[in-house]
Amino acid sequence: MNIKEKIGDKVKILRLEKDITIEYLANISDVDRNYISDIEKGKRNVSVEILEKIVVALETDLATFFNDKKFKR
Repeated sequence: MNIKEKIGDKVKILRLEKDITIEYLANISDVDRNYISDIEKGKRNVSVEILEKIVVALETDLATFFNDKKFKR
């Protein structure tokens, strides 16, 4: 699994834990829904700025987001 897929999986897991749709996440993060969909599928490189918008909308922060065994080597 590459880093794009790991990030996408984590975004999707957090979104589903909050029981929100991609559309709603797009609205509260001010990130295009298709962009979020592509991130979740591991098809899109994501900048730190965009990822931070998404992560904050999911009520967490980047440090917590990356503090996951998924990102450990």
